[in-house]
Amino acid sequence: MIKTFRHKGLETFFRTGSKAGIQPHHAAKLRVMLTILDSAKCPDDMNAPGWKLHPLTGAIAGHYAVALNGNWRMVITFDGENSELVNYLDYH
Repeated sequence: MIKTFRHKGLETFFRTGSKAGIQPHHAAKLRVMLTILDSAKCPDDMNAPGWKLHPLTGAIAGHYAVALNGNWRMVITFDGENSELVNYLDYH
């Protein structure tokens, strides 16, 4: 279950469907990703084809990223069976 968000626009989209804080063309894929993430129990549950799930290293070790489009990623941490600090960012 998703416990916390780091990106307020993504949280608003998840809770209300408002696209005001996200790239509108990402909405359909984000909706699918967030729905699966909300029921995910571990990082591997987010390893869908084309999502390119990968662990991050360095200062953000312990986080996982899934690809949205181009440089855009959704970044997640897991605490037990819950996801936390869900973020949405353009990494370049």
